[in-house]
Amino acid sequence: MDPEMNQINVIPLVDVMLVLLVIVLTTATFITTGHIPVDLAKASEAAAQPDEPIRITLTSKGTLFLNDQEMSREGLIAQLQEFPRKTLVVVRADRIIKLEQFVDVVDEVKGEGFQQVSLAVERK
Repeated sequence: MDPEMNQINVIPLVDVMLVLLVIVLTTATFITTGHIPVDLAKASEAAAQPDEPIRITLTSKGTLFLNDQEMSREGLIAQLQEFPRKTLVVVRADRIIKLEQFVDVVDEVKGEGFQQVSLAVERK
């Protein structure tokens, strides 16, 4: 009744592999860029970052994050009290925010005694 099957159907295998590929690529993107999506400004010279800096992120909507935890400006200042003053602070600011917002955050950080403050950018 049923003819013998001489071939293996590989279409379901290809479908599963494509789904797994999409999952891996999506996960890899979050691992390499961080958890908070920010469209960084471009610069021709970008320095390498040392181990474990303090990461302050300012999103396009003005939301402030300290090491991937959302907080207010007052909360940021309170949390910065816990870190040594020689720790590098990297500010990741979305390129469409107002310069004034970025300067206010950097001014507050420097006002707390942190002298090593840098801006995260992407290489052109």
